[in-house]
Amino acid sequence: MISVGARAVTGRRRERRRPKPIEVQFRTIVSPHQLNSRWGRRIYWSVLVTVVVGFTLVFVFPLYWMITGAMKTGEEIAQMPPSLFPAHPTLDAFVEAWDLFDIGLLLRNTAYYAVGGWLFSMAVDVAAAYALSKLRPLFGNVVLGAMLATLMIPPMVVLIPTYVTIVDLNLLNNPWGLWFPAAANGFNIFLLKRFFDSIPRELVEAAQIDGAGALRVLWSVVLPVSRPILGVVSIFTIVNAFRDFVLPLLVMSESDKMTISVGLSQTAGAVTQNAIMGGLVIASIPTIIVFFIFQRHIMAGLTAGSIKG
Repeated sequence: MISVGARAVTGRRRERRRPKPIEVQFRTIVSPHQLNSRWGRRIYWSVLVTVVVGFTLVFVFPLYWMITGAMKTGEEIAQMPPSLFPAHPTLDAFVEAWDLFDIGLLLRNTAYYAVGGWLFSMAVDVAAAYALSKLRPLFGNVVLGAMLATLMIPPMVVLIPTYVTIVDLNLLNNPWGLWFPAAANGFNIFLLKRFFDSIPRELVEAAQIDGAGALRVLWSVVLPVSRPILGVVSIFTIVNAFRDFVLPLLVMSESDKMTISVGLSQTAGAVTQNAIMGGLVIASIPTIIVFFIFQRHIMAGLTAGSIKG
């Protein structure tokens, strides 16, 4: 018989004999020791600051050039080499652009088309994503693959069939001509489906046990927990409506029904260049405001659903 003390000693010896876990080290171009040295930290921060500042200038400089161009006079814009700063900044170009382009009417038209397209997009995309994620129809993966395949097709390829369809349905100069094409978007359906897949199946089954149908489950269970991704899809839809140009140019040919992008392009040849710059700055304000307000929601919504709970 082995005593309790002998067992304890044997157990301690076995613990001592156990091999220690091997620490896995990932090899990189610069070792952690070199990176933590004085010169390593200097080089690291120099490269980081250079890359961040460079990319910031690449993306921000066109916006800066547009704003300062609106504050310059016509002679300053035409001078060579161009100046980075206006000699005598003025806001007259913004007032002139507002009156000449009738930007108030163009913004109202664009907002009207954007809200209508958003409502149709939410109805169609949410229903499609919910059906593919929770209802699991026959050949659902094939349908999803076909939707994702449309993302590989350049928009200009489907522009002519879309325009011919709008003409055949007699929807020229009609808001429905812009709302119907915006109703279905493969990218939005993919984002929504990925988020719906992360919703625990137990929630849906509990609602079904209580007698809730498919629509009731969607309205009372799925949508309340899907606010982040719904916000992201809404922002994408509204911003696309503001920046879209080719389809509104073909569909809305009457001057009192044009969007902001089409209206600015139609009258650009009859006004000064700084007035054009001022109109472009005013047209950019709504989307810039939307981005700065909802930038955190955009990142949260894009990463939500990537890891199933």
